[in-house]
Amino acid sequence: MITKKRRLIAVVLVKNGNVVQSKNFVEHKRVGSPFTIIDRLSRWNADEVIYLNIRPEISHQNRKDLNSENMNNFLEIVGQVSKRAFMPFVVGGGIRTFEDVQKIFDLGADKVSINTCLSKDTFFIEKSSKLYGSQSIVASVDVKIMEDGKYFIFVNGGKEKINIDLKDYIKLIEDIGAGEILINSINRDGSQSGYDIKLINEISSYTKLPIIGLGGAGSWDDISAVFENTKIDAVAAANIFHFTENSYFEAIKYLNEKKCNLRPPILSDITKVKL
Repeated sequence: MITKKRRLIAVVLVKNGNVVQSKNFVEHKRVGSPFTIIDRLSRWNADEVIYLNIRPEISHQNRKDLNSENMNNFLEIVGQVSKRAFMPFVVGGGIRTFEDVQKIFDLGADKVSINTCLSKDTFFIEKSSKLYGSQSIVASVDVKIMEDGKYFIFVNGGKEKINIDLKDYIKLIEDIGAGEILINSINRDGSQSGYDIKLINEISSYTKLPIIGLGGAGSWDDISAVFENTKIDAVAAANIFHFTENSYFEAIKYLNEKKCNLRPPILSDITKVKL
């Protein structure tokens, strides 16, 4: 019996300064400002939030004023969001060096999410884990099921396949000191067809690290299905939180009704930015 409270995590995808909805990692629809959504999530008392910069190669271009919805500099966005985030704040996208990790933590993040460099430059990840603690390092793994039914790992925004067996990759993640694994199904991304529970359970069998499942939420039932059919610590979702009024609050309320062992829903009157 699971007694520890499980988590519902909101993922905010940022592209060129805007929050976007994603489908299969290739279609991106603008839905709003990176500041509006964090204010809502803070009011809804979200368990945790992950900001992912999905186009880091353009995040430094065309710097604009903070009052603009299109402020493109991702680090500036992180700095502003960290002041408004009243929950654990995770940042990922374009993290390639130890200096990148330092910048993110200096700006107020609680954790970093690392993807592409997991198999390419493990030294700085090990160094970061030792300095900041393994609990601050989230290994982000994007997985795609191919025509032969096998799972393969992709990096660089889903564009580059890594020729490492999935089980061996998870072992590598453990060895370099990551404290948590974010599993994202490329096939299910934006599909609203439910999570890849088979994938989640397969990876769960390879490791004792906490696992976050992502990709495929089209309803609150899709999220409850993961909690009911896996033993993972947390479920994450992105697009679905842009669909309905008070979406995160309503999700937590529904999941509690389904006995998914999450904390009770709370609406906060937080209105001020942290100093």
